[in-house]
Amino acid sequence: MENINWYPGHMRKTERQIAKDLTLVDAVVEILDARIPRSSKNPDMERITRSKPRVLVFNKIDLADPELSTKWAEHYKKQGYKCVFCDCKSGRGVNRVLPAVRELLADKINARAAKGMSGMAIRALVAGIPNVGKSSLINRLVGSGKAKVEDRPGVTRENRWITLADGAELMDTPGILWPKLDAESGPKLAFTGAITDRITDTEGLAAQLLEYVRDAYPDFIGARYGVGAASGFDMLEAVGRRRGCMVKGGEIDLLRAAELVLDDFRGGKLGRITLDLPDGERKDTDEG
Repeated sequence: MENINWYPGHMRKTERQIAKDLTLVDAVVEILDARIPRSSKNPDMERITRSKPRVLVFNKIDLADPELSTKWAEHYKKQGYKCVFCDCKSGRGVNRVLPAVRELLADKINARAAKGMSGMAIRALVAGIPNVGKSSLINRLVGSGKAKVEDRPGVTRENRWITLADGAELMDTPGILWPKLDAESGPKLAFTGAITDRITDTEGLAAQLLEYVRDAYPDFIGARYGVGAASGFDMLEAVGRRRGCMVKGGEIDLLRAAELVLDDFRGGKLGRITLDLPDGERKDTDEG
């Protein structure tokens, strides 16, 4: 996949708004997709959030390779981040997010208490790429559906404050990507649904995903579809044939097969997969 230029006007507006709102918050909660911990981390976030303390939330942890998730957390902790694993859909681990923010801000909280300001709310800005789970996290924390949640990118279009019962306030922000996605991160963002399928070649995307999985988790494709390792399009054709994705004349409906593969990956039916490797790591495919 070539470099993707995917930067709608509202994303530029959101970036400017986040930079402006930093003066109103104590910390930043940045949400990553645990399946792509590098590709889902906006490289511009360092510049946008400047020196604000940050908690990294690895969402969709139940879909990711647990061994690699641990290594990614170690990778980011070395850079000074506080890391939390959670799955916003089930709620697992969400109750660790605010304690992590408070631990990160312990000195500031103690200083406020010394000045008689212990009742002052802790404010955190929640940021991340589209469809990574920002609104889902906030809904879990608030216990109701105050933030709009849909399983497609670009739903939240404005910054909004959410007040929690325990003296914390969260700012929900629209998802933003960076102006140009490279050939490494672009496909992985598309695999997970951070980039809308409407601007991608769905069949080519699914074929490329099958090749990623073939190389990193070779047993998964055979276990799910009963097909052998081959080129991406050959595997896609085999999946279509075995799953009955056919049209009149006996032709394989590649689009339908591609949508099936992408849905299986996004729903965790292919297995627990992490597509990004920390620097210096290599996925061992020679086990057994």
